[in-house]
Amino acid sequence: MWLMSSNGRISRTKMYLDIAATVALRGSCERLSVGAVLVKDKHMVSSGYNGSPSGMPHCLDVGCHEVDGHCIRTVHAETNAIAHAARHGIATEGATIYVTHFPCWNCAKILMAAGIKKLVYRYEYNGPLVQHTESVLRQVGVVVLDERQAQEEEEVEA
Repeated sequence: MWLMSSNGRISRTKMYLDIAATVALRGSCERLSVGAVLVKDKHMVSSGYNGSPSGMPHCLDVGCHEVDGHCIRTVHAETNAIAHAARHGIATEGATIYVTHFPCWNCAKILMAAGIKKLVYRYEYNGPLVQHTESVLRQVGVVVLDERQAQEEEEVEA
C-alpha cells in the first residue's frame, strides 16, 4: 500500500500531510481550511493554518473581509508557518513544507524567499496563476511534488 513504507510503518509523507490536515482544523477562515508543516532534517519545526494575525478578529467571529473574491483578513497557512519559524529563530533554508493545498502565488513567493527547497501538497488549488506558480517554483530549484509523487520518491530512497 502506497501510504505505508515497506516495513509497515506509516510513511513520512502521509504523516506530515496528515499533521498538516489536523493543523488546518485550527483555521479561523471559513473560505478554505489549509494547514502547513515545515520540516527540516526529518523533524517538524513549525506549522501554520489560515487565520487572522495575532490580536486581530477572526473571520469566524466577524466574517471574512473580501476584496476581489479573496479574504484579506486571513494570513495563509504557509506564511504563518514561515512567520512562526522566524519568530522562534528557526532557519528555513533547505526545509520542506507539507501543505494540504497547493500554494497561491503570494505564498509561493514567500516560500522561495524563505529558502524552501521542497514543496509537498495533497490537493490541487484552482486559483489563478497555478501553472505559473509551479513553473516559477521549479525554475528556482524548488522540488514540487504531489502526495503520490512524494510517496514514490520516499519509497525509492528507503
